Amino acid sequence: MADHVALADEFFPEALRFRSPAPLVDIGANLTHASFAGDLDAVLHRARQANVTTLIVTGTDLAHARQAVTLAQRHPGLYATAGVHPHDASQWDAGLAAAMRELHQQSEVVAIGECGLDFNRNFSTPAEQERAFEAQLGLAAESGKPLFLHERDAGRRMREILHAWRDDITAAVVHCFTADRDTLYGYLDLDLHIGLTGWICDERRGHHLRELVSNIPLARLMVETDCPYLLPRNLPAKLKGRRHEPALLPWIVREIAHWRGIDEAELARATSDTAQRFFQVPVTDKKRCAGHTRQES
Repeated sequence: MADHVALADEFFPEALRFRSPAPLVDIGANLTHASFAGDLDAVLHRARQANVTTLIVTGTDLAHARQAVTLAQRHPGLYATAGVHPHDASQWDAGLAAAMRELHQQSEVVAIGECGLDFNRNFSTPAEQERAFEAQLGLAAESGKPLFLHERDAGRRMREILHAWRDDITAAVVHCFTADRDTLYGYLDLDLHIGLTGWICDERRGHHLRELVSNIPLARLMVETDCPYLLPRNLPAKLKGRRHEPALLPWIVREIAHWRGIDEAELARATSDTAQRFFQVPVTDKKRCAGHTRQES
C-alpha cells in the first residue's frame, strides 16, 4: 500500500489537492472503466485524502454492474448500481432481466440503473429504450430500491413515463443533470432528486446551470464526478492524462456552492446527508473508508 500512497501523492499537482471540509458522497463514479484498471488503489487513496469517503460505482450493463458489485465487496465505502444504460437498451431480453433481478438482491447494490432515455444519440431506438426503461422501472418497484436515471434530450418523454410510474417506485435521482429550467421544474414536481457534475464548470455549455442551482432544494441535491468523464474545464492546474476521478469532487462542490451563494462546508454536509438517506448507506467510518480493501481492514 505504501507504493500506492506515494504514487497517489505525486500524481496531482499541489493546486489540485483539494480536501472537502466535510465528507462527500460521489453518487456517480464509473470506476469499472478500463482507465482505472491499473491504479484503482491510488485513485481511491486520493479520494480518501480529498475527504470523498463514499462512492457509488455505476453499473451501466450486466458486465459492468457485476464488476461494480465486486468492487463494492472489496472496498469499504464503495457501493454499486445495476442497470442497463439506454445506449444498450436493444440488448434487453428476459435473460438480462433475470440477471438484473438477481443482482438487485445483492446488498451492495443500492440503486437500479443507470437506466433511462437518451434521444441524443439513439444508439438504441427510442422504442427499444422505452421498453428497457419501463422494464427496469418494474424491477425498481419490485425491489423497493431507488432509481439512478440517465436522460438526454428526452425530458418530456421521461417525465411522462415517470409520472405513470410515480406511485409504484420509491426515490429516483436524475444523474448528471444538464437540461433546462422547465425540465428541472418538471423533475422536482415529480419529487425527484438531482445530481450535478462538473458540467457546471464548463464555460461553453454549463452557464445555464449556474442560474438554476439555487432552485434545487438542498434536500434533493447530490453531487458526482461521473468520472472518468466530464473533467472540470476550470481546474486551477492541468491534470496529466485528462482523466477525471473522485478526488476532484471537492472542486465541483466549491463551484456549486459559489453559484448557489452558500458556504462550501454547508453544501458538502447537505449533499452527503441527502445521498446517505437516498441510497440508505451509512456514514463511512474514518478507519474503513474508500481505498482500504476489506482484506487490509
